[in-house]
Order: sequence, then structure tokens, then C-alpha cells
Amino acid sequence: MLDQTGVSHFWWGNVVMIAIGVTMILLAIVKKYEPLLLIGIGFACVISNVPGSDLILPGGLFNYAYHGIELLIVPPLIFFGVGAMTDFGPMIAHPKLVILGAMAHLGIFIALIGAKALGFSINEAGAIGIIGGADGPMAVFVCVKLAPHLLPQVAVAAYSYMALMPLIQPPVIKALTTRKERLIRMKQMRPVSRLEKIAFPVVIGIVVNLFFPPVAPLITMLMLGNLFKECLVTDRLYKTAANDLMNVIIIILTVGIGSTMNATTFLTFKTIEIVILGLIAFLGGTASGVIGAKIMNLFLKEGEKINPCLGSAGIASVPIAARVAHIVAAKEDRENLLIYHAMGPNLAGVFGTAISGGIMLALLGVK
Repeated sequence: MLDQTGVSHFWWGNVVMIAIGVTMILLAIVKKYEPLLLIGIGFACVISNVPGSDLILPGGLFNYAYHGIELLIVPPLIFFGVGAMTDFGPMIAHPKLVILGAMAHLGIFIALIGAKALGFSINEAGAIGIIGGADGPMAVFVCVKLAPHLLPQVAVAAYSYMALMPLIQPPVIKALTTRKERLIRMKQMRPVSRLEKIAFPVVIGIVVNLFFPPVAPLITMLMLGNLFKECLVTDRLYKTAANDLMNVIIIILTVGIGSTMNATTFLTFKTIEIVILGLIAFLGGTASGVIGAKIMNLFLKEGEKINPCLGSAGIASVPIAARVAHIVAAKEDRENLLIYHAMGPNLAGVFGTAISGGIMLALLGVK
């Protein structure tokens, strides 16, 4: 009877991974680090390391959730929901902050070069490097195209670090800025017209499909969701995309990712290398964004300077990175409300990651 249960197949690796899953759940509940992501991932990680669970076997519910990610059904739907929740006004109103969305992507290339130096193939290195964009759906999309066998490690690294950004980013921001810089207040942005907000998703959809077709499915769905929101005549559709549909997709996404964290396949030296490279990519992207803002300030007049905290928001984790930048600045001055300004580079980071991923796929001949 004992042999027919999972007890006889239990080993120390399962204990380690269960501990990691429980830690994720505790961080979500106690520290409130992105609970929508970490609770689902952590719980599925725990269950996938209980030997004998039917949920992760072929035909199991968690296994079907993973197939939704692997078949690239879930990532575009995530972008669709994000688009319906997003106001691109800050990016349209303050276009120079878009530069920070490019500067904060140095981490992608640091990780790519590091992975290649460690012996990964160029396709694998590209899949690992895209973690640095801090865009989970884009990381999944590019990884499936370049190195599908690394999808569990890349997806877990991308989403885990996104959730832990309130822990990862502040020390880097503080180390690279002075208190005087963190106290810089931004000018109020100009109002953005309804026509601009409606035209934006249409124009971007055309441009992306023309010049970056490898990643067009994601950005196209992002723009469609945003158009539903901004046109003001499809309230039912935009509210469904932003709420009910998004909630369902998040459940599928998190349990699908967490179900891949089985000790047998996950506790390998290659996984450790990918996780470390992913962390380096996040740190490098945060640092390059902050330094980029400081460089821009050298050419800006007094009164027009950018709070360097905004540079850290240039990586594409919407709205987590923007929120972290705001919190770091607010700790120095409670009345310094950076969140709306931070959304500009944060949203630009989504396009920066898409462009980086599109270039990789195009250069490597992947459609």
C-alpha cells in the first residue's frame, strides 16, 4: 500500500522545492509582494513536488494550464487584459521619458552575453537574456520561439523576479542616487486628448506589425485591449478584459508556471545558472535605467531635470516597476507623487522589451 502512494518517491529535492513554494506564499501574504502572482506560483510549486499528484501529470488540470502557456495562448491574452487596464497618457504626454524605456534594457544584453560565455547556445542565451526586460509574457513568448526546453526555468525566473522587484530594485536605486536627486519633483504633464488616446493603439498596431512581426501578436493584443478602453463605446468588453478575463488568465498562468517547478527537472546546475543570470539582468536593467536618467539630466535645464528613480521604471514590469520608483521617492518626500510620471518609462519598457525580442527573433531567423 505504501508503494502505491507518493511517500516512497519522496526525496530531499521535493522538500527543498516545497520550502521554496511555501516561502513564495509567505512573501505574498506577509510582505504583500505581488500576491496575485506568488500565491498561485507558490501553491502549484508545492503541489508539483508532492509525488503522485495527478494535477501535474498529462491530462491533469495544472498540466493543461502549462500547455496554454507553451502553445502561446496565455501570453497574448495577458497583454490583452493589461492593455484594457492601461492609460498610455503619461507616455504620450512626456515622450522624452520613453528614452528611459530603452536605457533600462541593458540587462537583457548583459545576461545574453553572460549566458553565451557560460556555454549556452545563442538561441538559449537570447531566451535567457529576455528575462532582463521584466516582461513575463514577452519572456515566455520569446523563449518558446528560441529555446522551448528552457521555458520552465525562464518563466519562473521572470515572474518570480517581477514579483520580488520591491525587494530587488530599491537598494540599486538608492546606491546610484543621492537624496537630493530622489527629491526632484516632476512638472505636471500636459493633458492628453481623447483623439490621441484612440489614435495611439491603432498607429502602434500598424507599426509593430510592419516592422516587428515576430512579436506582433503580443503588442497587437495590448493595443486592442487599450482601444476597447479608450474608445468609450465598448465598456462591457474592456471591463471584461480588465477584470474577469484577466483574473482567469492570471490563475491559469500562475498555476501553469508553478507546476513546472518539479524538483527532478528544476534542481539542476543549468537552472541555477539561469536564475543567477536573470537576477543579474534585473539588477543591470535597473542600474542602466537610473544611470540613463542621470545622464539625461546633464543636458537638461534646472527645473526640467528628471528624478532618476524614474529610470528604474524603464523595465517592462507594469505597473510594479512604476510603483517601486514612486515608493522609493516617496520615502524621502511623501508629497512627491511620481507614480503617474513613472508609468511613462514603464510603458515604454514594454515596447523596449518587444523591440529587443523582435530583433533577436529576426536576427536568428525565427518567425
